[in-house]
Amino acid sequence: MPRDIPPLAEVRRITEKKRDAWWTVMLVDPVATPLVRWTARYTRATPNQLTWGAFLVGLGSAACFAQGDWRWLLLGAVLYHVSFIFDCMDGKLARLTGTGSVFGAWLDFVFDRIRVLVCSIALMGGQYARTDDVLYLWLALAVASLDALRYIDSLEIFKIRHGMRKQIKARMRAARKAENQAELAFMEDLLRENPEADLETDRDTVAPLEPVAAVEATAAPGTPAAAGTDAPAGTDAGAEGPVQVPTPRRPAVVDLHQEFRRRFPWWVRCRNFLQRHRIRAHLISGIEFQMGVFIIGPALDAVVATTVVSGALLLVFELAIIYKLLLSTRDFTRTINSFETADRFPATTSVNS
Repeated sequence: MPRDIPPLAEVRRITEKKRDAWWTVMLVDPVATPLVRWTARYTRATPNQLTWGAFLVGLGSAACFAQGDWRWLLLGAVLYHVSFIFDCMDGKLARLTGTGSVFGAWLDFVFDRIRVLVCSIALMGGQYARTDDVLYLWLALAVASLDALRYIDSLEIFKIRHGMRKQIKARMRAARKAENQAELAFMEDLLRENPEADLETDRDTVAPLEPVAAVEATAAPGTPAAAGTDAPAGTDAGAEGPVQVPTPRRPAVVDLHQEFRRRFPWWVRCRNFLQRHRIRAHLISGIEFQMGVFIIGPALDAVVATTVVSGALLLVFELAIIYKLLLSTRDFTRTINSFETADRFPATTSVNS
């Protein structure tokens, strides 16, 4: 008996990320999302079973790579892409059916790293056996190292950003205890929730950091209080008098990427364009690196060239992320200093970064 699963458009809304790698958006989601809907509707497959399936197909890809011949390389590239589709389907199925788990996330991460390592050894080992060129052994080490570097770096950057946000939120909570201030929001969260927002024109959706003021009570439009006059004596304020409506100020927005945007204004326009198509601005990440090494290179029988180019582009974008983090820490320091200034001068109620 088929299960009751929403239409495809709703499945896309539930399962597809608001921002994702361009390879995933263009070459995986159009296939994976309909397959996830069909899987959820007609089978009892679990996300962990799909994770295992992705891993086993990935091992099949490695077996093809180890043969060294171009026809086997082409088959291995196809299998690697199929493996990646399954790898994307497990998370989508978990979001669609609500069957995700912490162990499943761990299993997915570990299998991904093992797949990359095994495929690196198989691909470069097969080419070394065919050509006797020691360069392929160094490339195997480079691919495994770059993949590990990418994910270690992303984890550490996440921890640092989380720590900065945690400190700012703690300072804001302390400030709200002293006076009734607006809530706090982070620019990157607003952009994540509103991927089509334009930083240059959409000031209502993505508000700039503005002074934080106490909640003010204002009269409803059209009432005597709104016009600046007092209500007549003896009237029933609950029925005829002016209605006092609390109007909270917009949340203070802390932008920890302010200096980066100031130095690279063109990046904002590029980012807006990409996000309107669900593509994240980090164009060469671990996903694109893997696809270059294990799909494009074997399919074109140009393993060395595509591996070198993919690795170089990955390093360029990783260095850009590290530089962006450096500028973000400066924005963080200025934000923290603004709280300290407010502590020294209580009359100041704004939070500037």
